[in-house]
Amino acid sequence: MDSARPSDPSGDGSYPGGRYVRDTVRTAVKVLIVGHFAVGKTTYVGTLSEIRPLRTEERMTQAGATVDDLADISGKTTTTVAMDFGRLTLSDDLVLYLFGAPGQQRFTRLWNDLARGALGALILVDTARLDQSFAVMDIVEKQGLPYAIAVNQFEGAPSFPEEEVREALDLAPQTPLVTCDARDHASSTKALIALVDHLLFLDREAM
Repeated sequence: MDSARPSDPSGDGSYPGGRYVRDTVRTAVKVLIVGHFAVGKTTYVGTLSEIRPLRTEERMTQAGATVDDLADISGKTTTTVAMDFGRLTLSDDLVLYLFGAPGQQRFTRLWNDLARGALGALILVDTARLDQSFAVMDIVEKQGLPYAIAVNQFEGAPSFPEEEVREALDLAPQTPLVTCDARDHASSTKALIALVDHLLFLDREAM
């Protein structure tokens, strides 16, 4: 699926979907899109990015089958080995950079670099594999990053009340929990807004 956003009709980068950042942009905000293996991070970044996203995907091989748990996962043939990168212009002077981090434990060393300068993280989870989210949440918390949780709605995945998901993930009351479809631009935007609102709230509380 081609997730690139519309190109720049003017050709000069002034359009929000253009190749280059507008000359009026004065603030760039970096956020991480994280989650366990095969939870939809690459799809999510591609859905929201107004430019053709940078992807570092490699085809999965038989050698990787011993370390990547493919149980209950069908049709996955590639995996991110460094990062996904996308861009979203929020206003004339504000641009958001999306960095998707690989979910496997063997790539966690990359997180130190990816987390540097990030204001927060959106953690994607799958209700069929909630237990796999704990390691990701631990990494985010060790980095000191505030975060929001987005339940990516996979076809056939079990549905639970919000209170049960919060309890299962041991979420603090103020941590946002939303649902989204990483393939859908509107619901993915809603999840990102939940994170941004949370970051703004924490900033006001710190003042």
